[in-house]
Amino acid sequence: MTTEPMNVILGPDSIFPVVGEVALRRMVAEFYRQVPDDSILGPMYPPNELPAAEKRLADFLIYRFGGPDTYIQERGNPKLRIRHAPFDVTHEARNRWVALMDTAIQRSQIPERAVQPIRTFLAEVATFLINRT
Repeated sequence: MTTEPMNVILGPDSIFPVVGEVALRRMVAEFYRQVPDDSILGPMYPPNELPAAEKRLADFLIYRFGGPDTYIQERGNPKLRIRHAPFDVTHEARNRWVALMDTAIQRSQIPERAVQPIRTFLAEVATFLINRT
C-alpha cells in the first residue's frame, strides 16, 4: 500500500482519506458542544434542532472532503446560500463560527497535514455565507 507523501498539499476533495469519517464527525460534534453556550451562535440554533444540524454539517463535510455522498442522497444540492438565508450571518457570526470550528479542530485530533486545508475551506465557506452587514 502506498501512502501520500507528507509534502503534498491537500485540496478539499483529498482530505477524507487522510482524516476519515470518525474524526470529521468528532470535529463537528466538538463544534456543536460549544454552540449552546455561545452568545452569538447559540440563539441561531434551537436546542431541539442541534442533533439534526450536527448530522447535516458532518454529512456535508464528509461529502465535500471526498467521502460518501450521504448528504447529497438525503438533501440534494447543498445550496448553502439559500439554506442560510433565513439566518443573520454577519461578519461577527462568521468570525465566531470560524473560531468555534478552530477550537473543534484542535480538540478532534485531526492529522496535522489536514488542519490548514480544513481551516482554509471552512473560513472561505463562512465568508461566502455572510448575508448581513
